[in-house]
Amino acid sequence: MNLYKIGGSKIFIGTRVALPTDLIVELADFVPQEPEWLPINGWTNAGALGDAREAITQNFIDADRTLTIGGTMNSAEMPNVFAPLPNDPGQIRLLQAMAGCANYAFKVEWGAGCVSESVVTISVASPGVITWPGGHALEPNSPVVFTPNSGTLPTGLVAGTVYYVREAGLTPTTFTVSASPGGAAIATTAAGTATTITATASPAGQTDLFYGLAMSRVKNGGEANTAQMLNASIKPNTNIIEI
Repeated sequence: MNLYKIGGSKIFIGTRVALPTDLIVELADFVPQEPEWLPINGWTNAGALGDAREAITQNFIDADRTLTIGGTMNSAEMPNVFAPLPNDPGQIRLLQAMAGCANYAFKVEWGAGCVSESVVTISVASPGVITWPGGHALEPNSPVVFTPNSGTLPTGLVAGTVYYVREAGLTPTTFTVSASPGGAAIATTAAGTATTITATASPAGQTDLFYGLAMSRVKNGGEANTAQMLNASIKPNTNIIEI
């Protein structure tokens, strides 16, 4: 069991998106967002994020009791506070989202200050095995990104793409990866040309992805020694994917 602090967390805004007709998003829906994410900087207070089931109640005379059953899923608005940064690209896009009526893609990396990073080696094999010297302490389904230095990754892997640690074959210093949580292992078919490869991994279950609306744009008041901040709420309109 691990505990993660809120400090070091990051929030990102992607592009405008069309809501799926069933209001259900999958991990694949966020692959096109990988080169589009902009961090919204100046984040000083994070609101709660998650789904809650609406309660349906019925009163029974003969039992002198109210019965509750589960209704539809709904996400409360996520209130956030930012220090105003007029030139920050992420805040500029967030304000644009508030001015319109379109849904945007959002990503929250909780406890991003706990990200692990190391130079690794990747074998050419089926599956390709990543060796992390000194131990990685990663759990199954932890998202990991590979960055080559002065060259390319082994064939089968793409720089900057998010992969996921597989439970099969996981050891303290080695692991294989898949394109989706719990997916098939990725094989590497030819050696890359990079002089070194850096792996960057976030804790499993600490990244949330969803489509939603940027709802409000409010500047707080206060007494003389109160800093003026930007209060911005984000309302998820789909399920929230946790990876």
